[in-house]
Amino acid sequence: MSGIGSTKRNMDEETGSIPAPRSAADAFRVSEEQVQRARLVVAKNSEDSGDLRELLDMLGLISSNPEQPPPVSR
Repeated sequence: MSGIGSTKRNMDEETGSIPAPRSAADAFRVSEEQVQRARLVVAKNSEDSGDLRELLDMLGLISSNPEQPPPVSR
């Protein structure tokens, strides 16, 4: 259990360093690799195909129109 004022910091797995804070502009820079990795994480943690589709849609990782990229990549 953590105390008041303690902070959990995530370490960068590759370098072992703490990643720099992201700005609002960074949120719009999502690579195709990041989208694919996010889809895999969601797929591994979904209960069934309906749950998977709902979560991917909620996170903007799939597009309702196959002709367009997912919302997170636009």
